[in-house]
Amino acid sequence: MALDNNDGIWKSGKGKGRRTPKGRQLDDQAWDEVRALLGDQPRRRDLLIEFLHLIQDEYGHLSAGHLRALAEEMRLSQAEVYEVASFYAHFDVVKEGETPPPALTIRVCDSLSCELAGAQQLMDALEDGLDTSQVRVLRAPCMGRCDTAPVLELGHNHVDHATVDKVQAAIAAGNTHAHLPAYQDFAAYAADGGYATLKDLRTRGDWEVVQDKVLAAGLRGLGGAGFPSGKKWGFVRANPGPRYLAVNGDEGEPGTFKDRYYLERVPHLFLEGMLIAAWAVAADTCFIYMRDEYPAVLDILRREIKALEAAGIVAEGYIDLRRGAGAYICGEESAMIESIEGKRGIPRHRPPFVAQVGIFDRPTLVHNVETLHWIARICREGPEVLNGTEKNGRKGLRSYSVSGRVAQPGVYLLPAGSTILDVIAAAGGMAAGHVFKAYQPGGPSSGLLPASMDDIPLDFDTLQPHGTFIGSAAVVVLSDQDSARDAALNMLRFFEDESCGQCTPCRVGCEKAVKLMQADHWDQPLLSDLCTAMADASICGLGQAAPNPIKLVMKHFGDEI
Repeated sequence: MALDNNDGIWKSGKGKGRRTPKGRQLDDQAWDEVRALLGDQPRRRDLLIEFLHLIQDEYGHLSAGHLRALAEEMRLSQAEVYEVASFYAHFDVVKEGETPPPALTIRVCDSLSCELAGAQQLMDALEDGLDTSQVRVLRAPCMGRCDTAPVLELGHNHVDHATVDKVQAAIAAGNTHAHLPAYQDFAAYAADGGYATLKDLRTRGDWEVVQDKVLAAGLRGLGGAGFPSGKKWGFVRANPGPRYLAVNGDEGEPGTFKDRYYLERVPHLFLEGMLIAAWAVAADTCFIYMRDEYPAVLDILRREIKALEAAGIVAEGYIDLRRGAGAYICGEESAMIESIEGKRGIPRHRPPFVAQVGIFDRPTLVHNVETLHWIARICREGPEVLNGTEKNGRKGLRSYSVSGRVAQPGVYLLPAGSTILDVIAAAGGMAAGHVFKAYQPGGPSSGLLPASMDDIPLDFDTLQPHGTFIGSAAVVVLSDQDSARDAALNMLRFFEDESCGQCTPCRVGCEKAVKLMQADHWDQPLLSDLCTAMADASICGLGQAAPNPIKLVMKHFGDEI
């Protein structure tokens, strides 16, 4: 290379200079389209995922040209935009020369409850009976509708108890949009005394008195961690503002659907609880992170947040609703915060904890949807709404998501000391022709227990001595017609797909476990070593809990492996 002193530019040895910058060039049409979609919204870095949704919804995929234009518009590198877009399952990145996906996508749930209900046969039938050039059929993780398995999502329309005939009828009718259930809206909730408690607290309330009331009720984090809810408030208040509140609405644990159940019926009970908690920690903004698999809930929340703004209960923009994009790992609080900031959902190392360094590095209070639902009830009805119930030495109530081989799958509010037999009885007993064999007490992270262990209260701290835990109380019941071995393999395939890939023990461990579990005879010493490495060295709860199905099947169902 030589410098031409006449014009001051670098030229190659042949005297030919570069006409354009290196890399993918900006297409003016794509840039105009992106700017039209974004409108007058601020081009903030944390809104990247929201903007990717706008493009995906409009065009059905993310073209290379649109990604390049979005990077230009947001003043980000193409690598940053691409790494986020390619991390989430609900974004379809299409490079130059590649064929975009068909206009219609069918996602068939392959979680344990749906597999028991025939999801694989449904998937095979759809692939054989539909024109794959017009309709794309994909496997997808739990959609939070385990009570109506098998389930699929046609566009954004969930088809419960799905069959090929139902799908073909929906396609013919163009029925691809979410359907809103009947729910208690703002007007009905306010007429029933809603938000009176919040208004009273804002006028003359003492947050420490409310915190003591929540602690007295015995409320613990109902997303699965079980941390005493009131204690978080003091941790967050101890740090200088600005402070934030983040709602973890990403209940992606297969078998869990209690949050959706409440949000589709009484969303304002949750919203008032959220605003009470936000008042308690003097939060500047409330972020609601809701999973993309709940399009109806997202629509309900958009409508009711606008109603709250119109009524003057919150200022415009005080509640910031964020839409997930298909990543189970974002149910981990720090990964959720990364996603709210517009990044890949990669769990953070601790310390510092999110109560000190959370969203935008500010103190952040994180609560689950159902936890906030109970905070509103405790403030309205007193601590006895929870601690007034006692069974088997346990106090409180739990919302059990029950699915699998029971007669009436659904959400059941029962005493926290209930056993699996109590839960099955509440769900109408076993399904006809099925004999109780095993159960998953708290999602795949909790593994499987045999029917003989039917006298354990399903609550926090009662299951740990048996190598498992209650988690989010996602109960899946198996019968004599099911294989515990196959169920465990289903769970590990889920973890393999959903590992964020940050740490080797989880990323490689899940993949290796699936291969070993597919063998006719399990190499139990090798699997045991693998389980130990994953549990000890993984960064977050996904890799730490993923071995539980393996360990419990080896312990209780050795005859199958």
